[in-house]
Parts: sequence; structure tokens; C-alpha cells
Amino acid sequence: MVQTYKIFGQEIGSHYLAMGILGSLFGTAYAFTGGSKKMPATPPINASSSDEADFIKKFIEQAESEEKKPASGKH
Repeated sequence: MVQTYKIFGQEIGSHYLAMGILGSLFGTAYAFTGGSKKMPATPPINASSSDEADFIKKFIEQAESEEKKPASGKH
């Protein structure tokens, strides 16, 4: 037994109304959050010269490689 509502002259089951409302709710949330847009891994480098940009890139690479190294046994 299903509760039905008369909408535009047709009998619609409450379970269909619930599925429609939930589908539109999650579909709208998905659309407004951008779906599957991927963010860049790092922010863009706004350097005034190519030398400065190269320095920043090398500095970031060096910092990341130091992060990945295991800690030494010294206390």
C-alpha cells in the first residue's frame, strides 16, 4: 500500500515523489559544486622574470624532496 497524491490529474506514488526530490536535490548540489573539476596541484607562479620562476620551482622541488626523505635515527 502506497500513499498517492494527485498531481496534474495523475496519481503519483509517494516513493516516486521522494526519489524525484532527492534526485533533484543531489543533482543541483552536484551541478553547483562543479562536478568533477580538478584543481591544479600547485598555485601558479607569478614571477617577474624567468630566473625568478626557475628559482622558485627548484626551491619547491628541493623542499618536497626533503619532505619525502625518512628521518634519521638521531634524537
